[in-house]
Amino acid sequence: MLTLTRTASGPVLDRDGDRRLLADDWDDLFGVDGLVDYLGSSDGAAFDADPAPLKPVSRQEVWAAGITYYASRDARMEESEVAGSADVYQRCYDALRPELFFKATAHRVVGDGDSVRIRTDAHWNVPEPELTLAITKHGEVFGYTIGNDMSSRDIEGENPLYLPQAKIYDGCASLGPCIVVTDRPPPPECEISLSITRNGAGTVFAGATTVARIRRTFTELVEHLRRDNSFPDGCFLMTGTGIVPPADFTLEAGDAIEISIDAIGTLRNWVVRGDG
Repeated sequence: MLTLTRTASGPVLDRDGDRRLLADDWDDLFGVDGLVDYLGSSDGAAFDADPAPLKPVSRQEVWAAGITYYASRDARMEESEVAGSADVYQRCYDALRPELFFKATAHRVVGDGDSVRIRTDAHWNVPEPELTLAITKHGEVFGYTIGNDMSSRDIEGENPLYLPQAKIYDGCASLGPCIVVTDRPPPPECEISLSITRNGAGTVFAGATTVARIRRTFTELVEHLRRDNSFPDGCFLMTGTGIVPPADFTLEAGDAIEISIDAIGTLRNWVVRGDG
């Protein structure tokens, strides 16, 4: 397996345990045309240290897709019943054009082992575990990582136009711990799992899904994302969530979130509220 990790020393390429420190700047890699082949043949200085990962985003934008799983459609409809806008999500699920929205700039993103945040003005907050595409400036999907699209369900449920406030704030997203470099999409049976533990209460939620349950292809999502839109430093695209905690669940400060995806690893984060 070929993985790419952003570290304080620079990009580290791990080829089945053979770690190499690349001379390239992290952002420069996203500008390479044919990056999968480039990395597959790259060589660098031997890197024997433990590559403590930083968040794998520097100047890249982070975007997200919504309503790509049936479970997500149901959850959005449920939270929007009071506002009378539930049918918006059914129409989006069935539509040719997917829901795509801007999620975060790098300073709003945290990495593995860091703290994600829940808003001070929200009372219903959940993580959204998502397989995430790493995309070069040329539109090449060169790998996959794990994403957490934190969401304030009560804010979005009050009015769909409040989506940016429900989704975009400091600590609203997590990516990592590495990018698995490949030009092949994960197989349909690839499992995505979520576990949330709470001090004194053990596991308070656990769930799983597979890539097979996503309604749209990655090619379709990337094509729509790049329509009349350029990404000079590349980007990441979260592909939607198929794991939704029940309506009576909300995150609390101190919760531990673990998101695992087959062949990538596990993304671990703690929850804090606001500036906590």
